[in-house]
Amino acid sequence: MSVQTTDTETTQTGLPRTSREIQLAARPTGAPTAADFALVDKPIPALAAGQILVRNTWMSVDPYMRGRMDDRPSYIAPFQLGEALEGSAVGAVVASTAPGIPVGSTVSHFAGWREYAVLDAAVATPIDPALAADHHYLGALGTTGLTAYAALTDVAQVNPGDTVFISAAAGAVGSVAGQIARALGAAKVIGSAGGPAKTRLLLDEFGFDAALDYRAGDLAGQLAAAAPEGIDVYLDSVGGEHLRVAVEAMRPKGRIALVGAISGYNGAADAPGPDLYKAATREVSLRGMLVNSYFPIFGEYIGKAAGWLADGTLRTTETVYEGLEQAPAAFLGVLSGANTGKMLVRLG
Repeated sequence: MSVQTTDTETTQTGLPRTSREIQLAARPTGAPTAADFALVDKPIPALAAGQILVRNTWMSVDPYMRGRMDDRPSYIAPFQLGEALEGSAVGAVVASTAPGIPVGSTVSHFAGWREYAVLDAAVATPIDPALAADHHYLGALGTTGLTAYAALTDVAQVNPGDTVFISAAAGAVGSVAGQIARALGAAKVIGSAGGPAKTRLLLDEFGFDAALDYRAGDLAGQLAAAAPEGIDVYLDSVGGEHLRVAVEAMRPKGRIALVGAISGYNGAADAPGPDLYKAATREVSLRGMLVNSYFPIFGEYIGKAAGWLADGTLRTTETVYEGLEQAPAAFLGVLSGANTGKMLVRLG
């Protein structure tokens, strides 16, 4: 990662004149490296009417961001070279020309990867720090949690008594999804994760009934041992071999939520695909989802999830990197599975 920065300058009023940000310096071929990012200083523009200046305190890095580093059409625009990356963040409002969002408010927004953000008030969402700690609005109370909730209540609906299988179960979405499946009445919840430490966490911390270590090999055999009767619901964040094995294990009229495919994000060769004929003859549904389609139920979800956090139904863990300059390392870590739970960057 190249660095073009000086200490943040401030005005006589104490407000900053410049802000550090992480820009995309080059489009990666295969797995990204630190050289694909640049840390630069940028002037902070004056606020126009209806705008706020936010000092970011937490930001999220997520696997889907890898796709935005490529210059190709997708459901969301690619990152631009020489421009700041973006993603979910929370922060404190330190200046405002928007009557509805006064100085001192805490907001969530999509202008992460920078220390300060100038935003139109319409794209910032006030949050209640008294309801839950700020960082939860990037995880269990953010799009991470909403993804898990929508996947299991609408896309691949969990019914009481179901057997549910979740890939990347020690990650941000998966760890929340396993607990939501239990809250929705699943009889058995099975998770897949990489390595003994993560599989133990699924059992001891997140309440999964069985944990499969995909790094140990024979994923199909492990799943068959954990669910000899088959599975009803699969939440797929991995694709490849996981998806093939899940289709093989599906009961008739099973449901699969296609949330992500991290196994192929860096351009790796495709693993053998699922047997779609078998899916058809068992009347299995495979349905993709984009979380922004579920923003209208965000308020409903936060109300439920805040209660689950408060009463212990939902437990979370985070992997935290300190300082904006560590954001690229955090992002590379989430792509390689270095995180347990939500990967976050705390900004100084």
